[in-house]
Amino acid sequence: MQKKIFYVELLRVVAAIAVIAIHVLGPYRHLLGQIPDSDWVSAVLINGASRWAVPVFIMITGALMLSDTRPFSASYFVRRRVMKVFVPFLVWSLFYGLLAAVSLDGVNWTETIARLATFPSQETYYHLGFFYYFLPLYVVIPLLRPAAQHQDPRYFNTLLGVWIALCTFRLAGLNLGIVEDLLLYGGYLLLGLALHRNDIPIKGLLFAGLLALIATEYTALSQSALQGKYTSAGWFSYKIINTVLIAAMVFGLCKHWAERISPKHQQRLVALSRQSLGIYLIHPIFLWPIREWGGTFDMAWLTIPLVTLVVFVLSYWTSRALSSSRWTAWLVP
Repeated sequence: MQKKIFYVELLRVVAAIAVIAIHVLGPYRHLLGQIPDSDWVSAVLINGASRWAVPVFIMITGALMLSDTRPFSASYFVRRRVMKVFVPFLVWSLFYGLLAAVSLDGVNWTETIARLATFPSQETYYHLGFFYYFLPLYVVIPLLRPAAQHQDPRYFNTLLGVWIALCTFRLAGLNLGIVEDLLLYGGYLLLGLALHRNDIPIKGLLFAGLLALIATEYTALSQSALQGKYTSAGWFSYKIINTVLIAAMVFGLCKHWAERISPKHQQRLVALSRQSLGIYLIHPIFLWPIREWGGTFDMAWLTIPLVTLVVFVLSYWTSRALSSSRWTAWLVP
């Protein structure tokens, strides 16, 4: 498998693992002073070091779809791209709306009704919020294709530069209102294509990304200590420049390292990558009992990665089982 294809598969796997880690550590964040400081700090550090995961998924989409030079077909795009994700999203939203009613204390259908009533504007379960800003990007992709494929790179570079500036101003408090998500998440499509097309010096990406990561972690820890409660001070947002730099670093590192992975391990990672969306959709099922029984463990620096790995493996095999039947494969595209 060519490097330019395989590194995308590698990115899908590491991003799926990072997303699970974020959801595993979720209960720890707001327990400052209630759990050992070492556990709370470990959880916040892992959280800050994983915020690139969602942006990377969007960057992969941009790298693949905006680099596609075939004539654009609206019917094909809607049928094979949009609906392939939208229909499973609807079904899983219903499933998790039902799951939300179930707890160790019994079943509360009122919770399901409340969540389904707000479904058009709010996710029925925490991980499904991703689709509310990802699906609208399918509207943006056809609009970006002309600039992405224009012979004069200035059009593309200008759009990318404006987006980077907006992400910088967003960290300073700029509010773009109703179009904010569409603009700032949409820019990751451009960034993914830029890094896909160009070999940016890895040392530069590493320097900028690590500097942004250190600043992010320091701000979250120091501001939480100052306020006596958990806060990221906005630095864990996906829509700000520090997260952009960290995501670019991870993207570049995977692209750089991909060529060093043996063909045997490449095949294994490709098998995992094919189930990445299924893993994303399924993993909260295995986190449900953990959250119901308290959600935290001692030695968080060790147990969070271990639980993440176990949930990843269980989700992978479940997704693979669903994908093996034509009756259920569409649920885990």
